[in-house]
Amino acid sequence: MKFAVIVFPGSNCDMDLLWAVKDILGEEAEYVRHDAESLAGFDGVLIPGGFSYGDYLRCGAIARFSKIIDEVIRFAEEGKPVFGTCNGFQVLTEAGLLPGALIRNESLHFVCKTVTLNVVNNQTNFTSEYEQNEQIQIPVAHGEGNYYCDEETLEALKANQQIVFTYANENPNGSLENIAGIINEKGNVLGMMPHPERAMERLLGSDDGLRFFKSIVKNYAKERANA
Repeated sequence: MKFAVIVFPGSNCDMDLLWAVKDILGEEAEYVRHDAESLAGFDGVLIPGGFSYGDYLRCGAIARFSKIIDEVIRFAEEGKPVFGTCNGFQVLTEAGLLPGALIRNESLHFVCKTVTLNVVNNQTNFTSEYEQNEQIQIPVAHGEGNYYCDEETLEALKANQQIVFTYANENPNGSLENIAGIINEKGNVLGMMPHPERAMERLLGSDDGLRFFKSIVKNYAKERANA
């Protein structure tokens, strides 16, 4: 499987994602600049954390208008896997690939720590290697990770089982319903504030993120075999 790691001015977790899928999983991965116009030859897209365009307007709002995003939208519409973490999650909501928005942390402070997540839905191509309701340890590092949506959208997320991860013991940002990660209705676009790419080895405190990326690769292989 070949991954594209999208790089915006201000991205700072792009190297983490490339390392996770290339050095740990042994899959192919390349950086793709924000001003590129094609994702030809790639099987999955990863949008990293950081501060795209300095977050000067609103997190992800400027990145959404980068040339590559039109191609990411096309890629997603074809049913191919797209994952965004932290700032990447913000970009996905700004691009309309995921519902809702990310706003300032309730505390108004930047939060950087390891948190416990509930795997609320393990029936996705991103979470099939986890047990249902398993608790996992994944780091967070954000200032605007407070997930918000209107009541109608929230009811739809629940009805369609689009809430994939929730904060278990502590909600670090005030997110509605403790939401930490969601998926689109089609099931191929997932965004989450925590960083699974920072939890790939026990040396780092947790390797619970490893199965997240294994899930993507294994389900891609299954789909290829059944095609």
